[in-house]
Amino acid sequence: MISTLQKTIRPMWAVRGLHKSAVEVLKHPTSEDTVTASFGKFISEVKPQHLSSVVLHRSKRMVLDSIGVGLIGSTTDVFELALQHCQHMYAPDDISSVYGRKGTRLSPTLAAFVNGVATHSMDFDDTWHPATHPSGAVLPAVLALSDMMPANSKPSGLDFLLAFNIGIEIQGRLMRFSNEANNIPKRFHPPTVVGTMGSAAACARLLSLDHSRCSHALAIAASLSGAPMANAATQSKPLHIGNASRLGLEAALLASRGLEASPLVLDAVAGVAGFNAFYEDYMPQPLGSPDDDSHMFLLEEQDMGFKRFPAHLGMHWVADAAASVHKLLVGIGPGTVLPAEVQDILLRVPHSKYINRPFPESEHQARHSFQFNACSALLDGEVTVQSFTPAAMTRPDLLALLSRVHVEHPHDNPANFNRMYGEVQVTLVGGDILKGRCDTFYGHWRNPLTNESLRKKFRNNAGAVLPSEKVERLTEVLEELEKLGDCTPLLSQLQ
Repeated sequence: MISTLQKTIRPMWAVRGLHKSAVEVLKHPTSEDTVTASFGKFISEVKPQHLSSVVLHRSKRMVLDSIGVGLIGSTTDVFELALQHCQHMYAPDDISSVYGRKGTRLSPTLAAFVNGVATHSMDFDDTWHPATHPSGAVLPAVLALSDMMPANSKPSGLDFLLAFNIGIEIQGRLMRFSNEANNIPKRFHPPTVVGTMGSAAACARLLSLDHSRCSHALAIAASLSGAPMANAATQSKPLHIGNASRLGLEAALLASRGLEASPLVLDAVAGVAGFNAFYEDYMPQPLGSPDDDSHMFLLEEQDMGFKRFPAHLGMHWVADAAASVHKLLVGIGPGTVLPAEVQDILLRVPHSKYINRPFPESEHQARHSFQFNACSALLDGEVTVQSFTPAAMTRPDLLALLSRVHVEHPHDNPANFNRMYGEVQVTLVGGDILKGRCDTFYGHWRNPLTNESLRKKFRNNAGAVLPSEKVERLTEVLEELEKLGDCTPLLSQLQ
């Protein structure tokens, strides 16, 4: 399918009638110093040698983690709903594999969608700074597009990683044009904005589009971007990642067929909103040319955050703070806190309305509740995948602790993943006060998971749906991914 597409791109462009806007662009070429053109040039011209050993190492960790959370995410109700919808509403198109479902294939765009949903279905995927979930928007699209390519034209492991890193880089560069993007979001869910752009960029590179079409792919993706934060903590939030992956892939495919869009979509044009519609303080700058071999990927300087348990990133601060209080109460080792001993629980956390949920009524709300995660860690000493099951959520001891929680929002505790902290203060019935505080949890980019810890997380997640031999084979393949002549060994292990 892709070989036919590649063969027809130039003839289609040459023989079809151009729109008037396209004629004007050809008569008056877009200046290479526009922001939009600079991004298109970077996507099409950056080379594998620009990927340093640090970037390769960190991006392979991201791919490993993202596949693992996608595989365990394929066991969730929201993934099953998305998959059934795609199977029942669209004609069969057995091209691209679906996480964890042996023999199940969909069209590339639908596979990107359902695998993206799986990746975010438990809020277990990676988080970057400025705040977004970068891998889930890009990796499912790159996998689906690689599946789509003929057996003799699969991307090499290094080309696969280059496309993936381009998708991550574009997200990071766009978010650094806004101070607003540094904070926990209030309006748009970031992956639906920059994630769609990153997916389009990665797929445009994998399709070998020229710089002009790469720019158009980004502009088309901008018209397919954006989802409100009101759907956080609901079953619809995972759709955000699925749509970002799917629609970015569609944008690149449409651009490959010659569809045009604004050549200034990333530029700040007075009176006409482009990408600045998503960020009120958007101040773009051209992306430097990779020609001089001096480009440094943002992943080199800004590492990734990986979650130890499936919940909103902010929950990890209060969980670690509460776990330290648990140790003071019961010591190291198994044991639970008795609610009868606790008079009051005070949480000092940032002010962020959508993660302040005193009595969550669903697993999705619980994953976005300071109160729930603090009480779970206080009761059990940790938060795990099992903490969000119906049985765990409805325990009388947990509900008793939740009823004793109060929340404060100190002025020195901003809603910013690079600056926030979590503090838990427990007042016992006898009057004693115990405090726990977390400034940087284990898994944060300042305190990253070791390779051993990340592999343990991957094995636990992937092992929920794959036999152990496939889990180990995946681990081996990803460890040496940049050395593969083509990525077939990776694609063949996902079901």
